[in-house]
Amino acid sequence: MKNTFYGVLFVAFFALIATFIADMNFFKNLVISPLIIGIVLGIFYANTLKYKFPNTWKRGIDFSTKYILRFGIILYGFRLNFQNLQEVGLIGILIAFCIVLFTFIFGYIIGTKVLKLDREITILCSAGSSICGAAAVLATQSVLKNEAYKSAIAVSFVVIFGTIAMFLYPFLYKLGIFDLNASQMGVYIGATLHEVAHVVGASISLGEDVSKDAIIIKMIRVIFLVPFLILLSFWLIKTGFHSNNEKVKVVIPWFAVIFILVVGFNSFGFLAQSTITNINFLDTFALTMAMSALGMETSFDKFKNVGMKPFYLSFILFIWLIVVGYFLAKFLF
Repeated sequence: MKNTFYGVLFVAFFALIATFIADMNFFKNLVISPLIIGIVLGIFYANTLKYKFPNTWKRGIDFSTKYILRFGIILYGFRLNFQNLQEVGLIGILIAFCIVLFTFIFGYIIGTKVLKLDREITILCSAGSSICGAAAVLATQSVLKNEAYKSAIAVSFVVIFGTIAMFLYPFLYKLGIFDLNASQMGVYIGATLHEVAHVVGASISLGEDVSKDAIIIKMIRVIFLVPFLILLSFWLIKTGFHSNNEKVKVVIPWFAVIFILVVGFNSFGFLAQSTITNINFLDTFALTMAMSALGMETSFDKFKNVGMKPFYLSFILFIWLIVVGYFLAKFLF
């Protein structure tokens, strides 16, 4: 218990540094979240300083990747409310649903059938691209029970292409290459960019009319994380994904169910905005701890063994989102 506590404190220290760095103007302007900085710091530690610290602290690191992660996902519900659904209507919900469903299916087929990539990495990359970036990868990891380095790989490439899109979309829109009105552009950004931070960064630069719809559509995609995790759990059992001699039970991700309950609670507006702001800060810190801990379990040797296939898959999904998302926003919304 003592070593677990020290390990958690150690992870919290890394998250604190990541939060401080993310608050610097340079990183603010690039809209780089502390979650991303946290995983980078964690990977740096894993490949340089890890041997200098007690191995017994690993219990606290593991605790952070499991329980603090789930706590962070639950608190994420305070960023959402069901009133958002009404503002974009059924068409907006349909577009978000199509992006989540078909991007994941397309990614899984390309990853496993064409690239012959590890199935767990394929699922993680596809979930991150189709739903909500790093948070989706972390939540999916809790169902897959995969090794930490696979999640780190997925997060790395999802973040790379999400960041590229964050700068690319506004640039192309201002050039007139995207023939979309403000609402359509908002839907396009919200439906296809990976991280919430990416959506905010790309849409705010184009004005309030764009950012309003972009953030709502993105939040709808986040809500789809819950049914996705439940269906994924059933699918893993039905297909015998983890083949072993043990009797496997369906894992219901209760933290995801609580997440939806929190969204429902938040929809009533019981809490003051200042309280919500404080909760969101705590949530970001918890997720930063989870990302830092994830990085601490990731060595470069494991990256080398996987090769470039996760990059190829993430790139293909990046192009898929650009093309398919454009036509959905243009002709449906």
